[in-house]
Order: sequence, then structure tokens, then C-alpha cells
Amino acid sequence: MYNHLQTILLGTAVGDALGVPVEFELRAKLKANPVTDMREYGAHHQPKGTWSDDTSLMLCLAESMVEGLDINKLAQKFIAWKNDNLWTPHGWVFDIGIGTRIAIERLEDGMSPELAGGFYEMDNGNGSLMRILPLVLHIKDLDIEQRYEWTQKVSSITHGHVRSVMACFYYLEFAKKIIDGKDKFQAYNELQSEVTIYFESRKINPLEIQKFSRLLFEDISKVEEDNIKSSGYVLHTLEASVWCLLTTNSYKEAVLKAVNLGSDTDTTAAVTGGLSGLYYGIDEIPIDWLYEIARFEDIIELSDRYEIK
Repeated sequence: MYNHLQTILLGTAVGDALGVPVEFELRAKLKANPVTDMREYGAHHQPKGTWSDDTSLMLCLAESMVEGLDINKLAQKFIAWKNDNLWTPHGWVFDIGIGTRIAIERLEDGMSPELAGGFYEMDNGNGSLMRILPLVLHIKDLDIEQRYEWTQKVSSITHGHVRSVMACFYYLEFAKKIIDGKDKFQAYNELQSEVTIYFESRKINPLEIQKFSRLLFEDISKVEEDNIKSSGYVLHTLEASVWCLLTTNSYKEAVLKAVNLGSDTDTTAAVTGGLSGLYYGIDEIPIDWLYEIARFEDIIELSDRYEIK
């Protein structure tokens, strides 16, 4: 049986690790000296192959799925990551997003996981999108209403605004199409009608749906690179990741294109890497990159536990 979880975890982790050393660098600087391979040190002074909180929190979700997904237990894993270094690459946390940190502190104070994430418009960072992808394997055989409800629960632990939930839902629906064997352009085109109809059926504010116009009503693959943003805003990350997948022809090309957009390089490449890994398959991820990532064997073992569960 094809191990989709392994591909998701490794595809995301490799993209993440490619981006960590150059996080926050400007696009113009990366144009002059583009990332073409794994680097070391750089922005966070970490060794080659180090992934960030993106992968750490994704691995917490994957482990929770292995154990039988429970939102309260997943929230406790997030706390254990922050305080006890659970699923860190080298035994310590070196980076944590503001929204995620605030949400985990609320969890520590006893707030319900489904209420811990920020609900204001300013709370739409990419901190739930970056870790959500394994959830597709838990929900792919459920009906669309249940898929959305699970997405909302898992996103809202750190990011509860409807825009963040919508972004996560779109990303997971794209991944589901890939798992179902759809071509990437076919998946993109089908989502334009299916996701739009579903959002409208939920009576989501039309102004929120309009925020997704590039993905739902236009052809994002035709957008010029200068008009693709790569900040930590959830919609920028989602758009950039889909754009990178649609405008390249291999896993390697997609994740390098994502990294070299600059700014939030680790998350853009992680989100691109997860989707591209699913699309192209694990055999298309450069083998030397796989062996360089931190805790490679632990990630393999975790994915194997899910397959035999």
C-alpha cells in the first residue's frame, strides 16, 4: 500500500528544511543567489536539514492520528512541543509564530482547543495551514460537511478565523484530489466549482469567499511571479504554494521555486512540498535531501505506525 503519510511528512519536512536557512531574505537577494540545494546555518543558525515549527506541529498531528485523533490530546502535544521539545529536530524549539504561541498559552491556561486560536482578521497567519496536511488521510473518506468540520477543529487550535479555516479546507481538498489520482490542473479546475458551491452553501460571508478569487475564479497559473506574495499571511502562502505546483514540473523545481520567492521561505516551501510530494511521489524527492533532513528515521517510523495501525 502506498504510504501517503510518509510522502506528506517527508515532502513537507524537506521543503521546510530548504527554507529555514534563508527565512526572511528578500526575493531580490535570492534572485542574485538562489537556493539550489540544502544549506546550513543562515537565519536560525541551524545545521543542514533542520526543519522548523511547521514540521514539528505537523508531526504532532500525525502522531495524534496514529494514536486516534482527539483534539484535546492534540492540543496537549502542542503544549509538550513548546515546553518539553516534543518533535523538535534537535531537542529544542528555535522558532514559534506569534499566533501559535499565544494560542498555546491559552491552552495552558485551560481554554478549550476549539476556542484557543485567534478569531480576528489579524489572526490569519499561516500557522495552521503549515501543519494541516496529514489530516487529509483522516477525513478523505468522509462527506464534505464532516471534512470541513474536522478542518475547522484542527485549524482552530491555533487559528480560528474563517479565512484560515477556508484556506486549510481548500488545501486539503486539493490534496484529496491528488490522492484520488487527479491531474493537478484537473484538481484545480474542479475545486473552483466544488469549493465555491460549498462555501456558499455554508453561507460564508461573500466578502470572505472573494478573498479567494485567484484560486476560485481566476487562473492563478497565469499570474506573474511579481504578483505572487510570500509573506506569512495565510492566503499568500496558499496562493504561492498552488502557483508553485501549477507552474513547475517536478517536486524539486516546485520547492526551489517556493523557497526563492523569499520572505516566509520555510512555510511557503513546506506547504508546497507537502502538496508536490503527494503529486509527484516520494521517489521524485531528491534522495540526498531526504537523508539530510533531521530525524529522518523517526519520521519513517511514525508514518509506518500509521499504515499498520
